[in-house]
Amino acid sequence: MQDFLVFLRRFIAEPGRVGSIIPSSRFLCGQMLKSVDWASTDVILELGPGTGAFTQTIYQRLHPGTQYVLVERDSQFRSMLQSRFPDLPIREEATKLRFYLEEQDLAGADVIISGLPFANFPQELRAAILDEVQSVLKPGGLFITFQYSLQLQAELQDRFPWVGIDFTLLNIPPAFIYTCRNGQSENDQHGA
Repeated sequence: MQDFLVFLRRFIAEPGRVGSIIPSSRFLCGQMLKSVDWASTDVILELGPGTGAFTQTIYQRLHPGTQYVLVERDSQFRSMLQSRFPDLPIREEATKLRFYLEEQDLAGADVIISGLPFANFPQELRAAILDEVQSVLKPGGLFITFQYSLQLQAELQDRFPWVGIDFTLLNIPPAFIYTCRNGQSENDQHGA
């Protein structure tokens, strides 16, 4: 109930930055994370974790040694995340992913999970974030996001060679899940 009230207050205060009045459902979380190969994932970034609806599940599935960085702009959400996940680094700007990885001496991300409401952002901000995602995502890496419409489909298909789309009714509101693969992995390039 606390998460719902925080989401509702933040949505009313900044509807352009907070995409929903309630946290994501466990069904959406399951759909979002089903493509992640946890055993071979060394670096995960989560953009816009809010109160941590996906974060808890990701945190529980991490393999030892996997680096996990949260990127949340809203100070109230950041405060909640810091109290719930005190050992996870939390940063503020999705347009500075490369800097955050360099800061921790990480070469790139294997998986980027996003709860950002891209449809609410001006085109320049959306493009800047997606440019940053592409610049830090390893070859073969996954960018997984959800939206409440298909508005982002063409832009993602222009950027990524492979984009899968799923849908779940079991979320309020129902959501489209985009799973994007960044170029070829080394195995694909060598015919393995």
